[in-house]
Amino acid sequence: MIRDVLLVQKRELEARLSEKYVDRKIPLKLDNNLVKVIIGPRRAGKSFAAMHALSATGNFGYVNFDDERLIGVKNYDEIVDAVNSVYNNPKYLLLDEVQNLDKWELFANRLQRQGYNLIVTGSNSKLLSKELGTHLTGRHLLTTILPFSFKEFLENEAKETTESEAHEKALTYLNNGGYPEPLVKKIDYREYLSTLLSSIIYKDIVKRFKIRQSQAIENLAKYLISNVAREFSYNTLCQVTQCKSSHTVQKYLGYLEETFLIFKLNRFSLKVKEQIASSKKIYCTDNGFICAVAFKPNDIGKLLENSVAIELKKKELNNIVNIFYWKNQQGEEVDFLVMQGSNVSQLIQVCYSIEDPKTKQREIRALLKASEELKCSNLLIITDNYEAETQEEWFGIKGKIKYTPLYKWLKEQ
Repeated sequence: MIRDVLLVQKRELEARLSEKYVDRKIPLKLDNNLVKVIIGPRRAGKSFAAMHALSATGNFGYVNFDDERLIGVKNYDEIVDAVNSVYNNPKYLLLDEVQNLDKWELFANRLQRQGYNLIVTGSNSKLLSKELGTHLTGRHLLTTILPFSFKEFLENEAKETTESEAHEKALTYLNNGGYPEPLVKKIDYREYLSTLLSSIIYKDIVKRFKIRQSQAIENLAKYLISNVAREFSYNTLCQVTQCKSSHTVQKYLGYLEETFLIFKLNRFSLKVKEQIASSKKIYCTDNGFICAVAFKPNDIGKLLENSVAIELKKKELNNIVNIFYWKNQQGEEVDFLVMQGSNVSQLIQVCYSIEDPKTKQREIRALLKASEELKCSNLLIITDNYEAETQEEWFGIKGKIKYTPLYKWLKEQ
């Protein structure tokens, strides 16, 4: 039976390898025997990237555990025997959506000891991290893949774009997001992402964690996605979703983060205790979800800010930077504070249009005040299509501010 399942999966694999592919340039490093672990949201392209990286090796085995016919398998040696039979004793082995397999980490550990060069993918960050830390400490390499960046979005069309075309395509990217399948196959984004959202909530969270209040977590997810770039408190979320306690809301929020649907941003403080206790800001890992669940026209400024948050989050996931937002006692705010090590390396405001003098002064004032407090002179305002570099002053606080259009900033990341 298992062999029959793998034969069907092999045909699916061959069909997928013939499809159009945008190179994600992931550093798999196949020349060592460490377990290569790729994590990220469902349908973001983890397995597709791994398949294409492995296809250059010639022969590799493939098992997709997002298949109900394999969930009940108790004797894992039967899986190994079937793989060896179908793929002629492969050296490389790709285990897809491995979190669906009970005690997968022990299985992976054993396969590595037996000489297999393993690549595993998964859609739950906490489960994988916990199990990796317990059983594969120092013997794995972790890579995170999110939906297409703007550069990958452009590469899908395989042609050079003018400045005006790049600007227009950035607006499309802001609304549609970067999920590969609807882009490559020209599928309706809203319908595709609405279905995917339900799959994440009910398959990856409600079913896995045996949640009884399924409507509550769906309400929470949709509320958060509809309110990106805003501060929240657990008590407020408790009232909105009609959950019984803020503890429940906090737990549900953790599940949504683990499945890469959303992520939080802490308010900056030099005191860790204050960071934990202060309000957070919420962002979504793909703009397409925001447009898919919206009941009213989307705030283009919030979409702009969310797209910047995603790119900065990718750097944080790769341990390049840490990101926060800054807010003083007067309520003045800087959208993103970027830290490298213990130094504040950049302060970023995101503003769709700065044509209104009051809006422009508000953004500049907050940047200059944060700059003085944090001793950071690298100040940036990301706009829709305005580019300049100016010297600014606010009651004796001086600073040079760079203005960059979103499409240019995204292409540079």
